[in-house]
Amino acid sequence: MWKKYVTGSTSVAPLAVFRALFGFIMAVSIVRFAANGWIHELYVQPSYHFTFYGFEWVQPLGATGMYALFAVIGLSALALMLGWRYRIAAVLFFLSFTYVELIDKTNYLNHYYFVSIISFLLIWVPANRRFSLDAWRDASMRADLVPAWTVNIFKLQLGLVYVYAGLAKLHPDWLLDAMPLRLWLPAHGHWPVIGPLLEMPETAYLFSWGGALYDLTIVFFLLWKRTRPLAYVAVIGFHLATALLFQIGMFPYIMILSTLIYFSPSFHNTVIRWAKQTWRWITRSAPREMAGIGSSGGLTRYRFSKLASWALGGMLGVYFLLQVLVPLRFMAYPGNLFWTEQGYRFSWRVMLMEKTGHAVFHVHDPDTGRQWQVGNWEHLTPNQEKMMSTQPDMILQFAHHLEDTYQEQGLGDVEITVEAHVTLNGRRGALLVDPDVDLTEIEPGFHHKDWLRPFPGNDQRWIGGG
Repeated sequence: MWKKYVTGSTSVAPLAVFRALFGFIMAVSIVRFAANGWIHELYVQPSYHFTFYGFEWVQPLGATGMYALFAVIGLSALALMLGWRYRIAAVLFFLSFTYVELIDKTNYLNHYYFVSIISFLLIWVPANRRFSLDAWRDASMRADLVPAWTVNIFKLQLGLVYVYAGLAKLHPDWLLDAMPLRLWLPAHGHWPVIGPLLEMPETAYLFSWGGALYDLTIVFFLLWKRTRPLAYVAVIGFHLATALLFQIGMFPYIMILSTLIYFSPSFHNTVIRWAKQTWRWITRSAPREMAGIGSSGGLTRYRFSKLASWALGGMLGVYFLLQVLVPLRFMAYPGNLFWTEQGYRFSWRVMLMEKTGHAVFHVHDPDTGRQWQVGNWEHLTPNQEKMMSTQPDMILQFAHHLEDTYQEQGLGDVEITVEAHVTLNGRRGALLVDPDVDLTEIEPGFHHKDWLRPFPGNDQRWIGGG
């Protein structure tokens, strides 16, 4: 078993195709991001950014710097797709993309995190040994076989994403109340033919239970040769449906292309041959054999040195241990996860809650006795204000930002409290934060947020019973 999946040899074709498709979809994503004006809207326009704890040093680079940074992301994605200067491209893409991701957590999405960790894994594997410009330029780089772990780590990573997403759906709100789908699906009731079906509560329950079953089982069906074709049809259908019904960006398409890694080497060899034939047809030329396609002679193997194998093995062991443990860290905190959001991010909890709210900050200057309310819009963009108003760590961050702002204006040690009314998955609005707590006296960190009000529970449900 160990030899088959870790130390044994396998075709490099799945790895090469995965690299090319990942680079392609990332290049398309960056073009889409820029075309929609999101670089300016999300990273240039805001005067303040909600950084991640411990990464306060990650700041936007100004208008010119941010556009240049996104150009680096796009060009390195293109280089990944083509397999040109692969190792440099992989490192540049990982660093530049992750830097942007860490600037402001109001922009956090699960698939941004997914892109970061996949690009990190790509740094350490020989994904340019075939079907690449690197291998075309230097025939000595070509290899037909690579260690099995270089392919299987991507299967394992995808498996963790799906399984954790499925486990997260084993929640009363999702299974027993079909929340938040009972709130979201009726928004498409005006669609012809299927619109009335989407308004039915039964449809929300069908989607909820079907989504949990899909996430929990799809990887195992993809791993089994006999069920793989039908499973991939399910992958396409599931992700296209989510793309159609919900505004979740490029995530469905990223997953559709990424799950091809589960197909056999013969399938990926066919993809490579088709790509080469298509290129020849487009260019009307017959270039040199690209990246070992059609090469003659015995199979060549790519081998890591013993030292590199031990080093990479240790690093990847720690990496996957973290991938298993990080989504479980919510168990270290008391209270309802959706309410406190302690341990919510980076845990593959996708589309599990509808949480809206409004936060009013009250400032008191003890030196003068003056009190006033903060106009959040004077400091934040509409999207930042929307996201901040329901997430406790951002509420605390904003309070400290306000304190710093007022001190820069010459005020003393002000007191800042907040009335944050939040509704979660159809419940009536309730106070999220204790309105008597001076947030400036609370230090940010990973400790339990005991300054939050208790979760209101199902007794406050206004839709869905309970």
